[in-house]
Amino acid sequence: MLPYGDSALLVETDDVLPLAEACRSGLDGLLDVVPAARTVLLLAEPGTDLGGLRAAVETLEVAAVEAAEVAAVEIPVVYDGPDLADVAALTGLSEDEVVAAHTGTAWRVAFGGFAPGFAYLAGGDPRLSVSRRETSRTKVPAGSVGLAGEYSGVYPRSSPGGWQLLGRTDVVLFDLDRDPPALLQPGAEVRFVARDS
Repeated sequence: MLPYGDSALLVETDDVLPLAEACRSGLDGLLDVVPAARTVLLLAEPGTDLGGLRAAVETLEVAAVEAAEVAAVEIPVVYDGPDLADVAALTGLSEDEVVAAHTGTAWRVAFGGFAPGFAYLAGGDPRLSVSRRETSRTKVPAGSVGLAGEYSGVYPRSSPGGWQLLGRTDVVLFDLDRDPPALLQPGAEVRFVARDS
């Protein structure tokens, strides 16, 4: 655990989701709990004793996260992405096997990312762990579904990006008129479903 300014702690952990859930439900005086790939940022109310917060975190009972209190989300995908053949070659799978692996395992929202509505999805088929592209694209269309490292994700809007693109979806990931605006909330289960067009 590292101090992060005068009113926050940055906790390095391999159990991000379980720790984040335990902190949300078991600690008072927190303004926010922000999970990331390997850390959880605990933002406390001003004036909080960080030593006391550290001690409270150390005594938390952290259990496995079985299911979030948000509905599972199905995302229909047309698997016609420009990097599908490359992912097949990188993994030693056929294109059909890549699609079957991507749709055959439930993913879990680990944390939010670089754009409003972008979620890093973890826990998929480990055979799909592939590196980012050597050269990023200057423009990835909204709705593009991709892989990078151990994660999958869906681009909520057009932006530059270097993920390996498997396909596309019409699902709206971020909408200010929705409560909450981001469709994919930390801890939620996500299932990709193949569709023809």
